[in-house]
Amino acid sequence: MTQPIDPLALAGAKPKGKRPYFLDNPDVERVMAITMAVAQELAVMRERLDTVERLLEAKGISQADIENFQPTPEQADARGAWHQEYLARILRIYQQEIEALDKPDEPTSEDIGVELGQDG
Repeated sequence: MTQPIDPLALAGAKPKGKRPYFLDNPDVERVMAITMAVAQELAVMRERLDTVERLLEAKGISQADIENFQPTPEQADARGAWHQEYLARILRIYQQEIEALDKPDEPTSEDIGVELGQDG
């Protein structure tokens, strides 16, 4: 029997090893990671929205229909779950760093690369 997939837990899954940093300031790196996560989400959402708008136009759905839409309680709950998953994805750098505090001596992928390069 398989376990159900928990997208909220998977959104913040931390890879093994310490996070490599590429910029001199870890705070700038964090902001960049969040910004890029938001940019990725926005790009995907924009493509989907474009598809929906084109389909709606072809089917004759008006802008007023969209503006006056009221979600059912179930739809509102689904939207709330999406918001939680979304925030978990874009803020995962903080979650991963908190998890890394439990393993402070774990090498970074950069450390491993340097070590492998020296063996040759």
